[in-house]
Amino acid sequence: MSTLQKGEALYAGKAKSVYYTDDSDKLILLFRNDTSAFDGEKIEQLERKGMVNNRFNAHIMQLLEDNDVATHYVELLSDQECVVKKLDMIPVECVIRNVAAGSLCRRLGVEEGLDLMPPTFEFFLKNDQLHDPMINEYHIRSFNWASESEIEAMKALTFKVNDILKQRFDEAGLLLVDFKLEFGRFKGDIVLGDEFTPDGCRLWDKDTRQKMDKDRFRQGLGGVVEAYEEVAHRLGVELSG
Repeated sequence: MSTLQKGEALYAGKAKSVYYTDDSDKLILLFRNDTSAFDGEKIEQLERKGMVNNRFNAHIMQLLEDNDVATHYVELLSDQECVVKKLDMIPVECVIRNVAAGSLCRRLGVEEGLDLMPPTFEFFLKNDQLHDPMINEYHIRSFNWASESEIEAMKALTFKVNDILKQRFDEAGLLLVDFKLEFGRFKGDIVLGDEFTPDGCRLWDKDTRQKMDKDRFRQGLGGVVEAYEEVAHRLGVELSG
């Protein structure tokens, strides 16, 4: 277990907080019980959610590392905390959609549940005040958010993650509908610098297409943490308590 000393807060997001440590290359990531939607307009506290997401994320990050995807994840620190590498983050979200849902349906008028072959890929600017607008590679290059080689690396890694996780979730009786990833620079390399939990992806039961992700919170379906725990159980994630 790490002997890192936790320092002052670096950043507090809608559901996570980040803290400095006595190692300049490492941070502590705290998964809180806060749950938000619609750019923070709807916020609630859900008991156990921080613990479930922290351990779920650790399981997924280890799976990706085992499949040669470099991530910022280092190790679990406590039920709600983990150690991560300190990255120079790129302000871009990479989104892959395997099934039509969410904003794609609203923007393009397509029916929810339509299988997308091949999967779609989209870039968005990470900016809550602007509601994360869609952007393209020209924007990224023009505003110097990332270089051409970094753009290609982010795309390739996002598709690789999709291939790995689609198969793993399928084995667990789940459909990976869509997800978003963020990347950063660490000592010259592009590294996955995001969480992977039901907060940042859509997961449906493969047979019933029941929603098992944060759409349960967005749409007032209830049973949010219970759904997250069910997904974790199917994946073999060891939860606490």
